[in-house]
Amino acid sequence: MNIKSPLLVLVSLALGAGLLSACGSSESSPAAQSSTDKNVHFLYNFSTRSLDPHVDSSYVPLRAGITETLVRLDEENLTVAPWLAESWESEDGQHWTIDLRDDVTFQNGKPMTGEAVKASLERALEENVAIQNALKIDTIVAEGDKLEITTTQPFPEFASELVNPNTAIIDVSEPDIVNKPMGTGPFKLTSFTPGSKLELDRYDAYWDGASPLDSVTFSFNEDANARSLALKSGQVDIVYRPEVESLDSLQTLDGMKVESTSTFRVHQMTMNMERESIKDLNVRRALDALIDRQGIVDTILLGYGESAIGPFLPSLPFAPTYTDAITESGADVAVKYLNEAGYTLQNGAMTKDGKPLQLTLLTYSSRADLPLIAQVFQSDAKKIGIDVQIRQIDTPEDYMASNRDWDIATYSNLTAPRGDAGYYLNATYHPKGALNFSGSEEPELTKIIDELNLTVAPEKRAELAEKAANYVHDHVLNSFVLHPGTIVAYNGKKIKNWVTTRSEYYMITNKLDVM
Repeated sequence: MNIKSPLLVLVSLALGAGLLSACGSSESSPAAQSSTDKNVHFLYNFSTRSLDPHVDSSYVPLRAGITETLVRLDEENLTVAPWLAESWESEDGQHWTIDLRDDVTFQNGKPMTGEAVKASLERALEENVAIQNALKIDTIVAEGDKLEITTTQPFPEFASELVNPNTAIIDVSEPDIVNKPMGTGPFKLTSFTPGSKLELDRYDAYWDGASPLDSVTFSFNEDANARSLALKSGQVDIVYRPEVESLDSLQTLDGMKVESTSTFRVHQMTMNMERESIKDLNVRRALDALIDRQGIVDTILLGYGESAIGPFLPSLPFAPTYTDAITESGADVAVKYLNEAGYTLQNGAMTKDGKPLQLTLLTYSSRADLPLIAQVFQSDAKKIGIDVQIRQIDTPEDYMASNRDWDIATYSNLTAPRGDAGYYLNATYHPKGALNFSGSEEPELTKIIDELNLTVAPEKRAELAEKAANYVHDHVLNSFVLHPGTIVAYNGKKIKNWVTTRSEYYMITNKLDVM
């Protein structure tokens, strides 16, 4: 007799429910194109209701080819490369000179001058506190095609922070930045339906050479099964993160290509350090021990990923090896830690001082595997007497930043999108970090991060980053579940020059073409 494991049964049921839900919804059809138009329809997994590039957390303007940043990530070498800036230099890490390209125009035909870039950066600083904290800019002076920027302190990694899509350069004199930002990229926005799609036309005067495409449709659907069905039916040409369960059937279709690449991303269990039960290190250790990492990779991701101990991919030079601190796991280990925290099993519930351990777990559906991870964790927790209530939310960053009525949350985070550990450590664990949803404030860890921010030498930076990651691990400030592969499926008979990037920033480019 073939008996499925509880984990597999749970996943199968959840996927079946998602399939029924998707079949009840309809995918919007692409705008009619003439038979001679070269159009690509790209379907993304995160929707957005704003295209303001300075605050949009889904980075759609950059991903859709509307905006660009001063520098970009060279993913092969994990270095920062020129983009709108030709070069940059600083002798002391605090006073920076940036030389801009002199052949760039915005999509309204206006030249990208030093003053225009200054105005764009100043707006980003004004609109986005996270950018203020990340860039640490004190003053900006523009002279022709040159910027002189002074930071509030020596900051050797300043240039790498300009990779952030929220620093994208736009013409801030335009009247409706939320719905129609005017960038410098290869595609100009023609229409935007919030939460649904963008229609884009080629910008003929693009500085790096006009796209061979006439237009692009960039649409959204947060249902992974619906995304797969849209590709199978030919409604779209490229799907970002199709449903993992659909990959075998997709690969049987003539000409269909499925690509998977490791990324700088981690799925984590964020701990709300402001909640009384979570403040106890032994409780956090117990929750960490309950996570069936390899089981989740094998059953939910079908092997398209690898289990995680820390936030960084093991292949990165600043990732700890954890050879002396392999995480113990399993229900017995979890119970041991809960007993050390003063909990005992009473009438089927883990109880301390007469109160059962009840936790609220946040999750969101735009990353299809996160709700499944939440359900698996809920099931495993129930077996040892922990009552976990799952709450579905829409925009995790907004909710976790504004509400403290939760204990743990499934969350997916890019941990090294600049090819460096500084971004994640500053954003997630510094008291002023934009992604410090746990509310953690650890003076020893903050001191390490502050030293990292002042350090130039790669070897020393790697040493400090490893030290910080070990601190996070030892104190279980968050738990790390897995590093997912980024999966993209597309019509290989039509699409030409698609590249699945590790940073997940660069999608619609002027190189993308059709057969």
